[in-house]
Amino acid sequence: MKNFFQVTAPDDVIAMANDFSPVKMEKIPLNQAHGRVLGMDFISPEDLPGFTRATMDGYAVKASSTFGASESGPAFLTIAGSVTMGDVPGFSVGPGQAARISTGAMLPDGTDAVVMIEHTQVLDDTTIEAYKSVAPGQHVILSNEDIARDQPALTAGTDIRSQEVGLLAALGCEAVTVFKKPVVSIISTGDEIVAVGQPLPPGKIRDVNAYTLAGFVTDAGGEPVCLGIVEDDFDKMLAVCRQALSQSDMVLISGGSSMGTRDLTVQVLAALPDTEVLVHGISISPGKPTILARAGNQPFWGLPGQITSAMVAFTAVVRPFVDRLAGRTRHRREAFRLSARLTRNVASVQGRVDYVRVRLEKRDDGLWAEPILGKSGLISTMVKADGLVAIGMHVEGMEKGDPVDVIAL
Repeated sequence: MKNFFQVTAPDDVIAMANDFSPVKMEKIPLNQAHGRVLGMDFISPEDLPGFTRATMDGYAVKASSTFGASESGPAFLTIAGSVTMGDVPGFSVGPGQAARISTGAMLPDGTDAVVMIEHTQVLDDTTIEAYKSVAPGQHVILSNEDIARDQPALTAGTDIRSQEVGLLAALGCEAVTVFKKPVVSIISTGDEIVAVGQPLPPGKIRDVNAYTLAGFVTDAGGEPVCLGIVEDDFDKMLAVCRQALSQSDMVLISGGSSMGTRDLTVQVLAALPDTEVLVHGISISPGKPTILARAGNQPFWGLPGQITSAMVAFTAVVRPFVDRLAGRTRHRREAFRLSARLTRNVASVQGRVDYVRVRLEKRDDGLWAEPILGKSGLISTMVKADGLVAIGMHVEGMEKGDPVDVIAL
């Protein structure tokens, strides 16, 4: 077992996520796939859109029939027919001819471009003038330009958003293979903790962490299971942790990770079979007294009881583990970063990564990050925050105007 507070760099902790395996997969109806993670590459069974179609109202032509056309020297074209949405043209178009066509309609044989209706003039029922030339492929989508048959339309590990659902629907997919939602058990510990709905005696605090962490887990695509409050009793805590490991893919226990004499997390971990403490202390602030253990094949986290520390620790290091269990190919925290500049100087301590809460402000010259002042334990500072700015381990501070990446909350 590692020595207490032999701190580990946050990047080294995040790298350990790759040592754990994603959860199992399941097949679900497409109408339930939004917000899930794709489990297998989806190979397109067909071309999309499947036929060459117009992207403008106008006239389908062989592009070469319009070469050199201008307002002073228009191209004269003979109308060979009309095509509307849903029609299959029963005619072809030859050189010097055109077909009336609606947006989205199939191009007739012999055509490879569309002249916009704004660039034409009708002379009579059978003849138009085209005042602008078009190139082959202009104002059309080719039959396989969106997605080609037998090619990966989506890759495993992709978050399925509304647009991915739309693509799968366009390809006729009624059911899709996804990773199951990682089940995350949440345990609150401490004699000082009382349930949210109970009266608050002097010296006690409400169980904020269970609700907050459940929200973070849900946002990350996991399924939280709150196992309630456990008092500082070794046997009771051990029993609840065994229950948690038996029914979930990851465990979060808040409290019991600092150096208090009654903190039992490490003792409980030592008593669990096939369990190894990987990290006991991370060089971040707030959130330093964070524990990571491997219990069998499951990550087991001991998070600080202090709520803002628990929230920062989850955002900084726990979230990538949820991403890994969920089957994502990249950490979502990397996907949701905004570039901004600091509104004021910010001090930090070398040897740790300081996570500064910031409020974003849009100005004429771009996005600015305003550090939120207040003691680290104030939950209101997280409520006011739009994101976190990580100040590196080897940086003594940052100055007003410095560019920063903001991890969106």
